[in-house]
Amino acid sequence: MKAVVLAAGEGVRLQPITLTRPKHMIKIGGKPLLEHCLNALKASGINEILIITHYMGKLIREYFGNGENFGLKIEYTEQKAVLGTGNAVSAAEPFVDGDFLLVYGDLLFSKEAVSRVLNVHRKEKAPSAVMAVVPVEIPENYGMVELDDEGKVKKLVEKPRRGEVSTNLANAGIYVFSAEIFEKIRETSASVRGEWEITDAISLLIKEKKNVLAAKIPKEEWMDIGRPWDLLEANCWILTHMKHKALGNVEEGAHLIGPVTVAESARVRSGAYIEGPAFIDEESDIGPNCYIRPCTSVGKRVRIGNACEIKNSIIMDEAHIGHLSYVGDSVIGENCNLGAGTITANYRLDGKTVKMMVKDEVVDTGRRKLGAILGDNVKTGINALFMPGVKVGVNTWVGPNVTVSRDLPSNAIVLAKQDVERKSA
Repeated sequence: MKAVVLAAGEGVRLQPITLTRPKHMIKIGGKPLLEHCLNALKASGINEILIITHYMGKLIREYFGNGENFGLKIEYTEQKAVLGTGNAVSAAEPFVDGDFLLVYGDLLFSKEAVSRVLNVHRKEKAPSAVMAVVPVEIPENYGMVELDDEGKVKKLVEKPRRGEVSTNLANAGIYVFSAEIFEKIRETSASVRGEWEITDAISLLIKEKKNVLAAKIPKEEWMDIGRPWDLLEANCWILTHMKHKALGNVEEGAHLIGPVTVAESARVRSGAYIEGPAFIDEESDIGPNCYIRPCTSVGKRVRIGNACEIKNSIIMDEAHIGHLSYVGDSVIGENCNLGAGTITANYRLDGKTVKMMVKDEVVDTGRRKLGAILGDNVKTGINALFMPGVKVGVNTWVGPNVTVSRDLPSNAIVLAKQDVERKSA
């Protein structure tokens, strides 16, 4: 069976990280999110894949090429304008020649999750569609799926109001479709947003009493990544499930506790203490007396100075964390340079959950620990301080002793004012 992977979206809610890359190319545990997706498909026996691109699609095509280096056969088509998931799927019609698997490329899922969907499809005689469903705690954040007593899909409800649905099963974004789906997409109308949605085509199948089945997958086998703090959970998920090896130069006096990957060309200097799961990529240098705490992923050519503490964070390629700094529950973009003593505060003084601005709305993250999200090429002077939940756009400079208490745009320079009094000796 062939697979179609949707990777056209920009990921606006993941800004500033997606200002310089599509969300599918955000690296987690040394690999882009999309690579983890493709690896799960490959492990499930699927080798022919069509990737539908749009936003910064060139980065995806250049990284994966024809798939030969990944043991896959990959083709591409571009969604000319982002007009919804239904419109994107319709672009795959020339590629498929029968039933096909469809997955959203901004998900994390296990090979077992894919196998569950394929198994339901194989057991049933010619279903029109099989869709994965997963239990969730907050239905308002998802498209919800109601099933009948036989386990068939009877209704789809997109992001319902609280109490509107009795089900806790969300659409997991993994499907098997027959070629009939393309005709149903053509029969749908654009939504109020001017987009054609695949769920509207599925609703047509349900209305026509076609066989639309659900495959239940455990929440431990699936993760949706749509907001910045989801990256931290995804990172921990990947690091927990990956196989770890310490191949690099671990100096005498350094300590690796639990599952820790140290790439062959990486260096961990004496006095460093690293608790797994943790990942140190190629050519990175962990300075003396650093404390790297669980669920930390350090990219390529990263330098972390003396006596820093990094906790539950993603440090992207070529970043530099100056000595005596603390980075907690944060995402640090590529080529950031944090001056000595930079602190990302990750806990509110009142102990309440941290809030963050997402698409101009204040959103409760539900997390009591959350630091800063820094876009690429951010620089800080010494003793810069970031309050919990702030975001900083790309190419922004934060001067010495500045306390950042609200989001900063890209390409800004922020300096602190101070009054200096001179007295005679």
